[in-house]
Amino acid sequence: MRQTNHFIIAVGLLFALSANTHIAHAQGRNMQEKVKNYFLQTLKTKQDEELKSKETYQRNRPYTTSIQQVMKANEIAKNQKMVWTAWCEANRALKEEKLAKPEDLRKGVKAAWHLPMTLEKEAVMPYYYGRKGSSEGKLPLFLYLHGSGPKEQEWSTGLALGNRFKDVPSLYFIPQIPNEGDYYRWWQVAKQFAWERLLRQALAEDNVDANRLYVFGISEGGYGSQRLASFYADYWAAAGPMAGGEPLKNAPIENCANIGFSFLTGADDTGFYRNILTYYTQVAFDSAQLARPMDADKRPLFVHRINLLPGMQHHINYDLTTPWLKNFVRNPYPKTVLWEDYEMDGRHRSGFYNLQVIASPTKNRTYYDMTIHDNVVRVSIREVEYTAVERDKQWGIEMKFNRNYTTAKGGRLRIYLNNELVDMAKPVTVIVNGQECYRKTVKPNLQDMINSCTEYYDPYRVYPASIEVSY
Repeated sequence: MRQTNHFIIAVGLLFALSANTHIAHAQGRNMQEKVKNYFLQTLKTKQDEELKSKETYQRNRPYTTSIQQVMKANEIAKNQKMVWTAWCEANRALKEEKLAKPEDLRKGVKAAWHLPMTLEKEAVMPYYYGRKGSSEGKLPLFLYLHGSGPKEQEWSTGLALGNRFKDVPSLYFIPQIPNEGDYYRWWQVAKQFAWERLLRQALAEDNVDANRLYVFGISEGGYGSQRLASFYADYWAAAGPMAGGEPLKNAPIENCANIGFSFLTGADDTGFYRNILTYYTQVAFDSAQLARPMDADKRPLFVHRINLLPGMQHHINYDLTTPWLKNFVRNPYPKTVLWEDYEMDGRHRSGFYNLQVIASPTKNRTYYDMTIHDNVVRVSIREVEYTAVERDKQWGIEMKFNRNYTTAKGGRLRIYLNNELVDMAKPVTVIVNGQECYRKTVKPNLQDMINSCTEYYDPYRVYPASIEVSY
């Protein structure tokens, strides 16, 4: 009889455990569906804002979910996976033009995106999206930007070069600029829409390595990739402008800390002072490297190769760049982050690496310098003003600048954290502009995972915790 009772108790416990497991799975599915619906609604809201006006699109803002759930440390990985799965499902459900499925790049299969009329009239961006070599596993993705010649010819040349470059296996996105004329550039807001769609859709695919994204280009594409390298540096493993030369006000080099940066220009490429401006970029990188050679983890901070190629004018050897770029793998969690938050065609980013601007202290430029060491997060936040100290006499191009920094006041910053950045089991201290403003343990929670996924749409940046500070 006693053995029978034990058997009955054991069976009862088994059924209870099974029922609890079933309930837990059902709750998990319900939460995933809830998160997915939130993501889908947020994506639709963003779509509506993009269609309203250019001014609405330029007001890039952070989103905050009301979904909240505290979790234990051993539940972080499971919930991160759930949130990312919900994000990918929401992106698949969103009605929009999808990124084409990549075929062999040699086939030259064409696709196109229609960019919002509010951002640029009659803007259709044709593109090639293809793979080179093996299609197995997650592949690095190269974004190539062409020059300013006739766009059909430039686009065709881009496809030929993409197939020629020695960077197999890889994926290539080769766009054609939508319009031609005196002032159509790769960095304008309509194209920002395209790059952010590319990043969002590509990262939601299983075949793209999120830590091996690269941007490069030639001539006008060199200017464009230099700007995009700085503006979107937290996504790139490395960047490689060629035969360009932006004034550094348009592409602050500090943002390119933590990535590989290659810049090749002909030593005799005098058009629009490309050789001089490339030299100024080289000096700026060299100076930054000397002043701050290592990050908080003792890793090289400003890895760069900037060369003026002897005897060459605007046409150079383009084959040198992608073999250099492909050696770099992004560190998604740098413990030193340098970010000059500047506008590009009237638009600011709302986040960079693990930083998110909730309220900016200025409409102009803000410079954030964050280091993390021994669970202490130190952030210096300063406003930046540029003064041109050299202009060319023909066009009035601003060539060289001085920068003046003043302590920023009146802003609010969210700092996302995970166990790669701090030990979340121990108290975290945050010091902003020399003032301690936080000292306690951070709690992992679902809200921060959802908010950070909405901000960065990056599988490596689904952060389980954050600290908000006012200054």
